[in-house]
Amino acid sequence: MTRTAFPFYAQDISALARSLHRQLDSCEQTPGHVELLNMLARAAGSRNFQHFRAQTVARLKMSEPMETATPVDYLELQRCARYFDAAGRLARWPTKFSHQEPCLWVLWSRMTSRQTLTERNVNELLLASHTFEDPALLRRELKERNMVTRTVDGREYRRVERKPAPLALALIRRLRQSRH
Repeated sequence: MTRTAFPFYAQDISALARSLHRQLDSCEQTPGHVELLNMLARAAGSRNFQHFRAQTVARLKMSEPMETATPVDYLELQRCARYFDAAGRLARWPTKFSHQEPCLWVLWSRMTSRQTLTERNVNELLLASHTFEDPALLRRELKERNMVTRTVDGREYRRVERKPAPLALALIRRLRQSRH
């Protein structure tokens, strides 16, 4: 017999723990398997496990992705944010490779989507977005990491539409908030 796996997600782990604690305290004996399933389902916001299961099956049938929170390493986010000044400009190029890409995603997010840009437009945008005056380095890195495409002669650039990693998305949001 094959089992269907049901992904479990709770928005607030503290509320989940409190709910489970209250439910377990009200038990006179150790709860069984089904009782534990019901407790977990209630702690996550469903009426019981049947309700949780029906919701999950319905979502899967509708081909909607389950709501999942991709974890962001907030310490890394803080470290990456340090490369930017108060105006949201990249103040220095990160030496750590893992910090370079999130910083490039910020610059990528400032490019207009679905629009062809000249090399001059890209340079102007990059010069306005960083303080160490090396747009060639940034253009090259954006191209090498497939964030932009360019013609063979280098005259036209286009932003490649794809979803940034969770850390990069969090950095983009943080810098947008600080700029406004």
